[in-house]
Amino acid sequence: MFKKTPLAAGIAAVATIIFAGGCAVADAGKSGKVDYTAMTPHELAEYLIFEANGGGFNLAQEMQEGGTARERMQQDELQKACSIIGDGKPDAETLAAVRQAATESITYPEGGIQLGDWERGRVLAWSGFGYRVGHNYDDHNVREVGGTCYNCHQFATDRVGGNVGPSLTGYGKTRGTSEPILKYVYDMIYNPHTYFPCTHMPRFGSSGFLDEQSIADIMAYMFDPESPVNE
Repeated sequence: MFKKTPLAAGIAAVATIIFAGGCAVADAGKSGKVDYTAMTPHELAEYLIFEANGGGFNLAQEMQEGGTARERMQQDELQKACSIIGDGKPDAETLAAVRQAATESITYPEGGIQLGDWERGRVLAWSGFGYRVGHNYDDHNVREVGGTCYNCHQFATDRVGGNVGPSLTGYGKTRGTSEPILKYVYDMIYNPHTYFPCTHMPRFGSSGFLDEQSIADIMAYMFDPESPVNE
């Protein structure tokens, strides 16, 4: 969403075929009225966001990462492949291409994967600040960009998180800090399509949403024995 990264040629080719004809919209005819009932849910969403006059989206608004709201709402090749092919159920060839592209997108810190400051990681994991679309920008000079991890995961038991993703309570305590497990978690935060192609989990690293230090700190919150996650 924020940092443009190349994807496997297979994904781009499939997406090009699907979108070559554009998104169909019900014919307005001479009346100028659009027949919503003739649209698929996808077509209706596309129309309401990008085409409807006087809609609720200010697509010309400049975004914090550069570009406009319209550009942010455009899917990249991976998103197109995952959401369209096979009615949202990509075939094995596409999933393999997604997995390969995700794996190639990952870069590792010099000196290897290290745990950071769990206290900062706790703040980031429970923060949804940063890059929100609205009338006022999130000022990153005043407050750091959070990871919004709490929306989907439960961490320590002192606060209530989401249940869309698996609970991470006691994560480091039960799994340890071996090199393979640290790599797995780093990869999952950086680009989870490496292990679960077409997952709904965001690509925090490859998108540029979280930097290496933020990932290290969130990982410390998960693994450090002093973290409340592991009490």
